[in-house]
Parts: sequence; structure tokens; C-alpha cells
Amino acid sequence: MLWTTLFLLVPLVAIGVISLLSKGIYGWFSPPFTLYSYLRFLGFGLLGFDLLYPMVIVRSIVLGAATTLLCVLAAFPLAFFISGLPSRRKHLALTLVVIPLWTNMMIRTYAWQILLGPQSGLSRLLVAAGLWPAGAGLYPSTMAVYVGMVCDFLPFLVLPLYASVEKLDWIQVEAARDLGADALQTFRHAILPQVVPGLAAGCLLVFIPASGQFVIPDLLGGGKTVMVGNLIQQQFLQSRDWPFGAAIAFVAMALSMAGIWVYARAAGARADQVIL
Repeated sequence: MLWTTLFLLVPLVAIGVISLLSKGIYGWFSPPFTLYSYLRFLGFGLLGFDLLYPMVIVRSIVLGAATTLLCVLAAFPLAFFISGLPSRRKHLALTLVVIPLWTNMMIRTYAWQILLGPQSGLSRLLVAAGLWPAGAGLYPSTMAVYVGMVCDFLPFLVLPLYASVEKLDWIQVEAARDLGADALQTFRHAILPQVVPGLAAGCLLVFIPASGQFVIPDLLGGGKTVMVGNLIQQQFLQSRDWPFGAAIAFVAMALSMAGIWVYARAAGARADQVIL
């Protein structure tokens, strides 16, 4: 309880208080208290209504949701493949999944700049196939951002999903097949309900950091993809507008917590239905 108060509640209260203050003459923050930072972020500025800042939140949520969806599509076959391996090979496969996490994220991101550049083998292959314009690489682009995000966060979804797959009751799967269910029906009614806990945990582990990510969009997007993390960084470090940066962080955190609550309620209700 002491550590929770010291490292979570105290910084949270500090950010909340700063977000209600005004920007000082030389930056930072100072009295009086005001809601202007929140109104400005919601689009109500001194020059009228503007969707510039609300669209940053929307873009961040879309990027986080798309990254989560792509990770789910990649994690399902990978988790089942690893689960079907012999015991020795399982350990090797799981080690290969987490090995990228042993390297600093900045190094991994800079490596993607080289791998997705105009002279890379992948870019040349896409150009030869007519899927990408000649002379251009995947980096910098939104596509490069998605590639970097998915590869960076995929292990966080594979591991909890694999744990659920390992506990899968295959008797239910065989029963569904014996009753005439096709592959899609078997997956939907016999497999998916059993892996919901791992899937829910993995989605939360991916969506929350992905929606607040700023390093990968900044380095792989060429500075053209501004996310909520980039905006917070700019306000604290460049503009020195701490109240506005704190307000953005508070709104982003509130939206993340709301998403967690909704997802947890949905996953809990689904799990209760499975138990019943």
C-alpha cells in the first residue's frame, strides 16, 4: 500500500493538480487554477473550435486498436503452434519469442529503419511485385509504424495467449466436432471461450502501451505521425506548457482506464457464461 501510494497515487495527484494550473510566464506552471488546458485539448481554444487535438486522441486509439488486432491475428496461430511442439522445442520457441525484448527498444526501432529503407531487400521485393512505388522504402511511412509496433508488442500477446492454450480442454473441441460443428463453429464455441482470459490480458498489455507510444511513431513515421505520446512529450520538453501536457496525460489515462474497465467487464461476463 505504501509503494502504491508513493509511486502511483502521489504522481497521479501531482499531474491532476498541475493540469488545473496555468502556464507560467517562463513556462512550467503557476496559479491561478483553470480548466483552460482541458478545454483547449477538447478543441475549444482562444480562436474557436478546432479538431486538431481531439484527432490526436482518435489517431492514437485507432493505432492502438489496429496494433492489438494485428497482434491477435499473428498471436493465435503462433500460440497454437508453440503449444503443439514437444516439450524441449516449446522452451526454445518461447525463448525466441522473448529474445527481441532483450534488446533496447530504441535499437530495435533503428534496426527497422534499415530493414524498411529504400535499399532493403523487403522494399525491393515489394517494388518488384508492384505493391510499392519504385525508389521509395517502407520507411518512413504509416506502414513502417505498424510493422514496428506489431513486432514490438507481439510477445506481450503471445505469452498470455499461449498460457491459456496450454490449459485448453480438448475434450470440448472433440465433442464439438463429433456434434457436426465445422472449423469456424468449433473455434467460436469450443476454443475461443476457453482462451478469453489470456486473450483479454494480452490485449490490455498491447493496447495500453501501443496507444501511448511515441518513440516508434516518431522514428518510423518520420515525424509525420503525431500520437498522444508525442504531443505530451512536446508540451513538457519543448513548449514547456506543463499544465497542457498534464491535461493531455490525464485525459489519455482516463480513456485507457475506461477502456480497461469496459474490456474487463466484457471478458468477465463472457467467462461467467462459459462457467454457467
